[in-house]
Amino acid sequence: FRCHPSMVATNETSLHPASFLLLGMVGLEDLHPWLSIPFCLVYIVTLFGNLILIFTIVMEQSLHKPMCLLLAMLAVADLVLSSSTVPKALSIFWSLSKEMSFHACLTQMFFTHVSFIAGSTILLAMAFDRYVAICSPLHYATMFTPLVVAKIGLAALVRSFCVMFPTIFLLWRLPYCGHRTMLHTYCEHMGIARLACADISVNIWYGFATTLLSPGVDIVLIGVSYVLILRVVFRLSSKDAQVKAVGTCSSHACVIFMFYTPALFSFFTHRFGHNVPHHVHILLANLYVLLPPALNPIVYTMKNKHIREKVSQVLFRTGQ
Repeated sequence: FRCHPSMVATNETSLHPASFLLLGMVGLEDLHPWLSIPFCLVYIVTLFGNLILIFTIVMEQSLHKPMCLLLAMLAVADLVLSSSTVPKALSIFWSLSKEMSFHACLTQMFFTHVSFIAGSTILLAMAFDRYVAICSPLHYATMFTPLVVAKIGLAALVRSFCVMFPTIFLLWRLPYCGHRTMLHTYCEHMGIARLACADISVNIWYGFATTLLSPGVDIVLIGVSYVLILRVVFRLSSKDAQVKAVGTCSSHACVIFMFYTPALFSFFTHRFGHNVPHHVHILLANLYVLLPPALNPIVYTMKNKHIREKVSQVLFRTGQ
């Protein structure tokens, strides 16, 4: 028995397409060149801000403190998150290339989600750092040693890897029947899964469970830590100490709000928001890979006088 060539081709295409075609902001195609301008500018700010922050923290011995080291880890996660997605989005907006191979798509999906979960874990560690520093300052030096910070970074990496690694196999096992057109600027787990011509219930429930058990739990614990911090802060007799502590917490709260809100909106839209226009969903899905990585180094540098001074010195020496 010999297979007809068309049958072989059908069997091949029913498994994995050679490549996906990413259409970008569907419904806003005429605005792609204009959208590329803020995307490009924000990405340049992301690269410059995070690289300068990492370089400053690494080079300045006085910044080798737990909070600063965690901030450097967050900057690395932000760089991976934005660099995994924004260059391809710009390629689509500029009509350079809208195709992405199946393997490249899975790789992009993996690094995008891994860096997001790692960033979420680091934000949780930073919230706990602030809780110990304000609520139990006498135990801070013993609890947050450089070794503990290194273990936190390793835990963030291992946790995100373990959460996302199964999704590669969950997507690999699906047949796609030649479906290759994706209404997005980058590959994400459910965006790929919805192209399959098979039951994706396992993908849906796994994605739902991991969202609740990773960033979902992180948000709850971060919220609890800040409630406890504020409870202690408002018991302080010094008004200056209250203002300083609230200012620090508010900057962290802004970063957390920017980080989680668009990401969770994008996640729940995949499952429940079928009436949300595609371009709105895609735009918000791009916000969480675009804005937080650009704003994090600015917010944390401006709120920390010591870091601000050291960054200024590095920039001054570089400019000479």
